[in-house]
Amino acid sequence: MDVADQRTGTTQVKDDLADRCQKLFQDFLEEFQVDGEVKYLPEVQELIRPERNTLTVSFDDVQNHNQQLATTIQEEYYRVYSHLCRAVCNFARDCGQVPPNKEFYVAFEEVPTRHKVRELTTAKIGTLTRISGQVVRTHPVHPELVSGTFVCLDCQSVVKDVEQQFKYTQPTICRNPVCANRSRFMLDVNKSRFVDFQKVRIQETQAELPRGSIPRSVEVILRAEAVEIPQAGDKCDFTGSLIVVPDVSQMSVPGARAETSAKVRGNDTYQAEGVRGLKALGVRDLNYRLAFLSCNVEPTNPKFGGKDMRGDDLTAESIKKQMTEQEWQKVYEMSRDKNLYHNLIQSLFPTIHGNDEVKRGILLMLFGGVPKTTQEGTSLRGDINVCVIGDPSTAKSQFLKAVEEFSPRAVYTSGKASSAAGLTAAVVKDEESYEFVIEAGALMLADNGVCCIDEFDKMDLKDQVAIHEAMEQQTISITKAGIKATLNARTSILAAANPVGGRYDKSKPLKQNINLSAPIMSRFDLFFILVDECNEVTDYAIARRIVDLHSHNEESVDRKYSIEDMQRYMMFARQFRPKISKEAQEFMVEEYRRLRQRDTNGVTMSSWRITVRQLESMIRLSESMARMYCQDEVQPKHVKEAFRLLNKSIIRVETPVINFEEEEDQPGEDEEVEMETEQQQPLPEKQDDEAAKLKLRMTFEEYKTKSNLLILYMRKKEEELEASDEETGGMRRSDLVEWYLKEMESDIETEEELIQEKTKIEKVIDRLAHHDQVLIELAKTGLKKRKVDDESQVVEEDPFLVVHPNYVLDA
Repeated sequence: MDVADQRTGTTQVKDDLADRCQKLFQDFLEEFQVDGEVKYLPEVQELIRPERNTLTVSFDDVQNHNQQLATTIQEEYYRVYSHLCRAVCNFARDCGQVPPNKEFYVAFEEVPTRHKVRELTTAKIGTLTRISGQVVRTHPVHPELVSGTFVCLDCQSVVKDVEQQFKYTQPTICRNPVCANRSRFMLDVNKSRFVDFQKVRIQETQAELPRGSIPRSVEVILRAEAVEIPQAGDKCDFTGSLIVVPDVSQMSVPGARAETSAKVRGNDTYQAEGVRGLKALGVRDLNYRLAFLSCNVEPTNPKFGGKDMRGDDLTAESIKKQMTEQEWQKVYEMSRDKNLYHNLIQSLFPTIHGNDEVKRGILLMLFGGVPKTTQEGTSLRGDINVCVIGDPSTAKSQFLKAVEEFSPRAVYTSGKASSAAGLTAAVVKDEESYEFVIEAGALMLADNGVCCIDEFDKMDLKDQVAIHEAMEQQTISITKAGIKATLNARTSILAAANPVGGRYDKSKPLKQNINLSAPIMSRFDLFFILVDECNEVTDYAIARRIVDLHSHNEESVDRKYSIEDMQRYMMFARQFRPKISKEAQEFMVEEYRRLRQRDTNGVTMSSWRITVRQLESMIRLSESMARMYCQDEVQPKHVKEAFRLLNKSIIRVETPVINFEEEEDQPGEDEEVEMETEQQQPLPEKQDDEAAKLKLRMTFEEYKTKSNLLILYMRKKEEELEASDEETGGMRRSDLVEWYLKEMESDIETEEELIQEKTKIEKVIDRLAHHDQVLIELAKTGLKKRKVDDESQVVEEDPFLVVHPNYVLDA
């Protein structure tokens, strides 16, 4: 039929509905006015510029102008789209000089209803719809052939404007009546029309996903000016139409199943066995699949959420303009609130009782510090990483879930179920073009947001190594399959981990309690230890809170501010970039020096290493505090609170209970209870015999006091010795013990207490000498006679003791 049409020159059937739509749409563009001016005239005049080709039209305006036209566009969008583009082209030509062969496109925004990926059914094919989802994979931009001009290789006739239908389409037959060529055509690239074309894959967001379901995904086709707008990890709205395209990838797969009517029986070893005739040549099924042809891309809810939550291009003024008067008034009230710090943590975590320090740390993480770039181009991160370590049932996962629900760009993942590629990025082969593309992982999807990793300690070591770079440099470098790329991962990491063996043992330092490497530990700004302690008042309060929550679910949640108010305030506060004042700088340097000095003591060195990263953490936390109060300058009071939080997280880590009998006698259950309460109250005195060994355990503070007392006395004696210029002399161990017992004479009442105190101080001296290496024992003096069978020097029974010359006493 088409051959006869081509040769006799029969006119094609006209689409009256589409023509009428074209005329009405052109009338709309010419007539629609706002404040006495034609609204779309300046925008169409912009299209004359060579790089522009798409006019964005508000669907609300079309509805207000002509309801019938809007309904027709919505129901028959795919059918009338080319005519709408023609109307824009005609309007542009009326307005000014336009190149004759330039293509124009139309894009609609503010389409009323928004659908989820799961709601896309065949009923919506061809209609104008808006869908939302998260971009997980982006392909490179390619030129796409829209209409081709072909040259017949037999008679050199030119066949113009052959429309392409999602695959390479040649003319059915040559236009020349004498020539019968049906297959030999050559594309004339110079006279054909191309358009930018990009494929992206979107997936349902975590919030929309029904429980227990696998996320659905759909391929979105972008053309013209819509390309390169969505990046991997963005939550976007796509306006366009659902279409059916041939599944070309299935046809080109080598060894794809041949079309066969006879079923292959199970005992047949070869699948193609028994297929004969024409079907044996491998005629393949042409499958079809759904895709979404999008004309417009915009971030989901750009007010608070979607891509612009961090708002790199937003300013405080532009955010203020987006708010209503009432919303702005609320933000202003919050910024003047005296108890803002406390009210925000109560509103953010209303169902979690206590743990205020952890809440404060997470709140400052959400506000974040100020990212900076040096003159050399080195970027300094502003994101704060927090790690929560604690016993079971201390609300660790609740913190993570609360942050995931509150933060618009948060990704929640579990450590054991995550691989290195799943956390960073994977390089996968595209089904159609066979080129390698990058698929975003959790850290890329959480770019400009928060990545919550639960069960962090149960991750494999090789997977933990993958996030080293992301945590400090905030990039992900990939060199795989010929792709060398550096991707952004500007994300805060909130990790939750269990201690080794399930429960936190306070008699051991932090690094023996958790299964994390030193490089990862240093990358966390704040470490919080949650210990499940028995405390009558706390237990009663927690029990009341949980029972209230279960019995009166809605009424028991008491929020001072709503979630929307906090999100709005947080987005506004994040626009501030506070500078550090002179006083704050000096205060910061002094505090860091004190922390660093304390770290040089042998006593605390094993627990936590104070590095420059902790100084950077202090700067970030200070900036976050200033941001929270919407201030342009970091004051010393902000640094003080930041230092308090940092110190709290370090101090709680580095004060284990000293157990002198650890090798001989492992602590039992009774000891554990006492160990957990020792930080809050001094060790009670026990008179029975079983307590003798327990008395050989002391709190870190008690140990520090005793050791400082001994060292001060020894330093004083050494100075006296130097002043008197005596060559002999020195402090023997027995003399030191005797002096200490004399000093404690008033506190000792019984002989039993004297023996206990003597044993204790001997253990303290041993620990100072052998564990902390603060004291040096001069044991091998060579003064006694040597044994015949032993060539080494004899060890002194009562050695001399000297304080290490490099030791600095902690003030």
